[in-house]
Amino acid sequence: MPPSSSAPSLDDSSDSNAMLRLIIDAAAGMLAYFEADTLCCRFANQPYAAYYGFTPEQMLGMRPWEIMGQDNWQAIAEHVERCLRGEYVRYVRHALSPAGVPREIEVRITPHLEQGTLRGAVVQVLDLSQGRSVQQQLDESEERMRLFSAATHEAIVLHRDGVVLDANAALLRLVGYSLDEIRGKTVLQYLDKEFWPLALDAMQSGRNATYKASVRHKDGHSIPVEIDALVMPAGRGTQDYRMVVLRDITAHQQAQAQVRFLAEHDALTRLPNRWHLTDQLEQLILQAREQKRAVAVLSLDLRHFSAINDSLGHQAGDQVLCEVAQRLCSCVRPHDLVARAGSDEFIVVLGGGTTRAETELITRQMVALLEMPCQVAAQQLVVAPAIGIAIFPEDGENVEALLRNAGAARYLAKEHGHQPFQFYTPALESRASRMLNQEQLLRQSIAHGGFELHYQPQVRCDTGALSGFEALVRWRHPQRGLVSPEEFVALAEARGLITAIDRWVLRRACREACGWYAQGMPRVPVAVNMSAQEFRHSDLASDVAAVLAETGLPAQLLHIELTESTLMHSDAQVQRTLHALQQQGVEMAIDDFGTGYSSLAYLKRHPIHQLKIDRSFITDLTENDDDTAIVTAIVQMAKSLRLRTVAEGVESAAQLAALRALGCDMAQGYHIAPPMPADQVLQWQQDYCHKLQAQ
Repeated sequence: MPPSSSAPSLDDSSDSNAMLRLIIDAAAGMLAYFEADTLCCRFANQPYAAYYGFTPEQMLGMRPWEIMGQDNWQAIAEHVERCLRGEYVRYVRHALSPAGVPREIEVRITPHLEQGTLRGAVVQVLDLSQGRSVQQQLDESEERMRLFSAATHEAIVLHRDGVVLDANAALLRLVGYSLDEIRGKTVLQYLDKEFWPLALDAMQSGRNATYKASVRHKDGHSIPVEIDALVMPAGRGTQDYRMVVLRDITAHQQAQAQVRFLAEHDALTRLPNRWHLTDQLEQLILQAREQKRAVAVLSLDLRHFSAINDSLGHQAGDQVLCEVAQRLCSCVRPHDLVARAGSDEFIVVLGGGTTRAETELITRQMVALLEMPCQVAAQQLVVAPAIGIAIFPEDGENVEALLRNAGAARYLAKEHGHQPFQFYTPALESRASRMLNQEQLLRQSIAHGGFELHYQPQVRCDTGALSGFEALVRWRHPQRGLVSPEEFVALAEARGLITAIDRWVLRRACREACGWYAQGMPRVPVAVNMSAQEFRHSDLASDVAAVLAETGLPAQLLHIELTESTLMHSDAQVQRTLHALQQQGVEMAIDDFGTGYSSLAYLKRHPIHQLKIDRSFITDLTENDDDTAIVTAIVQMAKSLRLRTVAEGVESAAQLAALRALGCDMAQGYHIAPPMPADQVLQWQQDYCHKLQAQ
């Protein structure tokens, strides 16, 4: 359709029209002009044409429904009708662009009137989506920041030049004030004054800063915090403000203090441990050296403490240790020190220039208090201390010497049961040092496997057939070579080391016996000795079962030897252990029978299978009628109780013949074979078998 002569024309090539088009194309929004009678497009600027996917030239002569589609035209037809009646129309609607993108647009339709006649309409379209999207993003961002600030556990405060602008709920909880109470106030007034210079320096630097301080709660108490002060840029021409993030580090500091405490203190008694004791004692010695004053070091442990653990259990032992710790602390003065050095060993340091006489007085008071009965595991117990005392500077000028010499004096006090404490003197050093050295060597051997087993055969008295082996432990002493058990078992029992040795012997004997059987040796029992202390342990039977399962040795091939004293002083726990071992199939033998009580009562009450006649009755058996009578009585008693008998220390053919005549079941001793290393047992057995066959 040719353009109307009365309609405005902007498609001329004149410079003024070209400039006008450039201005209209660059203007914000979309513009178009439509004829009133035909609704043909006579003009469209670049944004309008591009919005619908055309060029301005392509749109000339097109009608609205051709430009925007029938659906969109139906949506706006009523607004166009209003304009054609001469009204100015403005409306907002949601529509899809030709690319299918949702848009919110504002449309303004202005009628073009000449002398009262409608010639056309100017259409102006504004896309509101972009502006509203930006605003929505800003609103959402602010909402996210608000929610984050409210939800975070970190306290946040905004200030400009030290004056509070805003704060989150965590900050208000931290200081105990409301937002109205702190807004407009200086942030410094909520910090403890000692940290003001640090905070001012951070603010004045204009940089981000991190430091530790403490804030003052409204009720007056201080709260340790870690602070991150961040610079937040403001708009141009506006002073920057700072966002301060505060983290309550109370729990962190408490955890650190707890870690330090646990590192420096005994977990059971809460006393300083040996490491902390050494550090504090060094400080006391330095002060005493400067002031020329004395320091007394008391090394203390408890006599027969292992018996409490063995008979009543470790929980009862722990109760005793805690009671001893409390009593020791009640004996000393505020400037003195009590520490637990390990197991049942305690160290008491008497500072402040304590004289020898004062030390002795305090020690006697300490002994009297410690020996008072205490209630443990529904029983009244009396613990007896052994105390060694060394005094600075005459008994040692450093921590190591004082502790060593106090320990040496304690060992001697423990040997002499009639005296509870002993002052260190140089004359005691040699003997005590030897004992201490022996104990340390024994501990090292236990840790590094410094033992070996020798085995002594047992044979039947009537036929000479092999009937078993007894395992005998030997200590490989670093200086003295192999040492017999008579020289170290008593020390091991006194120092609580016997359990580790006994359990090693048990496991090793079972394993080596299984090795012999696998190589064809007759399946005869192996006997191991157990200390009396072992039978008071509630876990002995379960440990034996575990070793048997681990090594594969049948229970009936394991014999356990115990002393008469174990049975005579047995309690309920010993009886439970013996019966548990019997139920497994393990047999028990009484070692050195005849040297103790030799009571029929305990033989009847306990599950015993074998009596070992002590060597002292065998030595003069063929020459002494009394020994013959004793052995005869033991053998006859055993037969009446259906027990087997084994004679120890048989050293001659005459002794073996006499035992055979008396009806003794088995014998062992040097006449048959001396104890031998495990790797010689098989060869001995083969040679012995050939010897029997030759006879």
